[in-house]
Amino acid sequence: MTGLKVGLPLDESVRKTLRAGDAVLLSGVIYTARDAAHKRMAEALEKGVELPFDINGQTIYYMGPAPARPGAVIGSCGPTTSGRMDAYTPQLLEAGLAAMIGKGERSAGVREAIRKAGAVYFVTYGGVGALLSKAVRKAEVVAYPELGAEAIMRLEVDDFPVIVANDMHGGDLFSEQISKYRRG
Repeated sequence: MTGLKVGLPLDESVRKTLRAGDAVLLSGVIYTARDAAHKRMAEALEKGVELPFDINGQTIYYMGPAPARPGAVIGSCGPTTSGRMDAYTPQLLEAGLAAMIGKGERSAGVREAIRKAGAVYFVTYGGVGALLSKAVRKAEVVAYPELGAEAIMRLEVDDFPVIVANDMHGGDLFSEQISKYRRG
């Protein structure tokens, strides 16, 4: 995939330029978190407890990796369904989260929270986790190791392929594609 090369963390000036449908290659640090980790982070925020990493300006990838084979940085690392994190997303966006990566549509409430926070939601390719793992240069567990595959990991990625699904301007790739299909 060719696309706009973007460094992480995503600053606001870059987020302003991104539009739904843009192909992007991300390089830098992303964090992984799924349902159980999101629940813990939301509970921490509710209690006023510091999160296990500085979320401000960061990107969270909704992914739980497969075990790495000997000599590999990470195992297969495809996206999980983003809607499962919708209950927690507005709270994390308010805390400073800048971007998310996953698969599938987001709820109307999350789309509005993305717009309000000036954030972006990327989708990546389901079913090709082994291929996506080739973009990961380093992986380490940074929080909640007892959650196993759902622990929070810090990944260093190089040219990780994503597509902007929801931008800070209210653009929505899913509704735009449905409209194109209906116009036929």
